[in-house]
Amino acid sequence: MAGNLVRDLQERAARALPADHVERSGGWWLRHAPGCSWWAGSVLPHGESDVAHGVAAAEKFHAARGTPARFQITPGACPGDLDAYLAGRGYRRESPMSLRVAPTAGISDRVAGRVVLTGRPERAWFGAWHSLLGDGSEPAAEWDLLARVELPSAYARAMAGDQVVAVGRAVADSGWAGLFGMATIPRARGTGAARTVLAALATWAHTQGADQLYLQVERDNAPAVRLYERAGFTELAAYHYRVSS
Repeated sequence: MAGNLVRDLQERAARALPADHVERSGGWWLRHAPGCSWWAGSVLPHGESDVAHGVAAAEKFHAARGTPARFQITPGACPGDLDAYLAGRGYRRESPMSLRVAPTAGISDRVAGRVVLTGRPERAWFGAWHSLLGDGSEPAAEWDLLARVELPSAYARAMAGDQVVAVGRAVADSGWAGLFGMATIPRARGTGAARTVLAALATWAHTQGADQLYLQVERDNAPAVRLYERAGFTELAAYHYRVSS
């Protein structure tokens, strides 16, 4: 059951970060997102029991587009022998991640500062997000990705005077809301700005009928992990990526 939930949430996240092109191969999601942050183009290896066939199809897909094949490896949500198979082919392991969940109730009542919430990404939100988390991505490609999101969305930015000090976004999807793009400018870290954004997005999620939240965070990002643990998020699964050399 846990594996099914993890797989379901990761596929919700894929809908909230829609690639430019997606193909299915035996249940695997082969994704291409040129110019965007790399995780939007990673392979979701869900459903294919023939690992050799699935990997070959993914490698062919990415070779045709001139991009490295990157696989999301989640115990219980992908074939159990996939990680070892990729390691044997020289794929390097990187980016340890944590998938975390929390009930919306209890987070939504913690707004402690001024926050602006919109249904679409405005330039003030996008500029702050891209400067903090753009990860070398192309602004035009990231704008296009956000425009492809078909589900109800909210974009939050915490303000200190006229300056954006923290941002985040949420996407509602059938009783769940995913949180993405959480970031705080260096001088505002530890001031509660991120908690304000988190609470505002949880409040919005409640209005959308989402009583559960999920997010994905780097396991070695200690400040972010502490923030989410204090808000009530617990780890549902740990996962990582395998990337072609």
